[in-house]
Amino acid sequence: MISALKAFTDRFLGRGEATITVPSFDGALKPNQILESAETVGQFEAPEDLATDGKTLYIADGAAILRLDGAATTEVRRFDRAITALCCLPDGGIAVALDGREVQVFATPSAPSAKTTLSDPSINAINALSPGPGGTLTATDGSTARPYRQWAHDLMERGHTGRVLSLDIASGGIRTIAAGLNYAFGVCAAGDALFVSESWKHRIVAIAPDGSQRTVLDNLPVYPSRLSKAASGGFWLTAFAARTQLVEFVLRENAYRRRMMNEIDPEYWIAPKLKSGQSFLEPMQGAHIKTMGVVKPWAPPRSYGLIIRLNDRGVPIYAVHSRVDGVNHGVVAAVEMDGSLFAIAKGPGRLLRAPLTVIEQGLRA
Repeated sequence: MISALKAFTDRFLGRGEATITVPSFDGALKPNQILESAETVGQFEAPEDLATDGKTLYIADGAAILRLDGAATTEVRRFDRAITALCCLPDGGIAVALDGREVQVFATPSAPSAKTTLSDPSINAINALSPGPGGTLTATDGSTARPYRQWAHDLMERGHTGRVLSLDIASGGIRTIAAGLNYAFGVCAAGDALFVSESWKHRIVAIAPDGSQRTVLDNLPVYPSRLSKAASGGFWLTAFAARTQLVEFVLRENAYRRRMMNEIDPEYWIAPKLKSGQSFLEPMQGAHIKTMGVVKPWAPPRSYGLIIRLNDRGVPIYAVHSRVDGVNHGVVAAVEMDGSLFAIAKGPGRLLRAPLTVIEQGLRA
């Protein structure tokens, strides 16, 4: 009764969960153009995820796994479905999520066949994989209501069916660690707990072995996604889009949102995008975006590029940006290898590389 009354009061006064305010990029998230100026290592049709064993970088591109060899890439294997998540295992193996619905584990990246296939009818949108304790894999299943490709539908429906799963490689067993998440998209071990990105709540939560949860990082100005470990401790957190007041407003206007979803092509919804500025039909245009034909870097971001460096407690240290006037947007994966940060900017289909020394110089500039 009390929670229902609070929800009604928040909606009436426009506060709490009903507010449409968005935090600014400030403090550790102060804007820069470091990600925009990163080296483009390669251009791909449908890059999705990255994985590394510390020596080799693997790229999930559509239905193929590619290996980065210097400045070139070599195809390691190809599947009959799109890859939605990828990770290297401590024993030298590799795990691949296919179409968000099953996970195949290979003894080595080039092994002729999978040693284990993990699937269940309930699995719907696996979007991130990470090694777990005792020969297990940890996965985030973004939504049980919508497939992986329809993440914008899940946002517009205010979805809260995300899960964190433990996958036992030896037995093929699948166990739910946490459920009811507002789009789980990224997981990484943090001591005995798991750090999990909860995109639609703009936060990182820590899930303990007993299933209890605590908020690690809250009220982000972005939609967080995949996490990976940093070599010197802590984590790299990607964000595939930035929040805007307009989207926050639409999410609270139920009648308008339902009409928009029923009557307008999803490409032109008032919703986050992985890239923008491609069509005159886009909803955010005009003088609030451009001045004398030039895109303003502080304009409301329909698409954005961001990677946040977190310490081992999940506190932001700094961030690298591709701002509204840039193109390296829709960052969905980032891993550290050989003193460089590699990232996928899914909007333009690029694999980016930024040496950590260059990032440090850019932050000091």
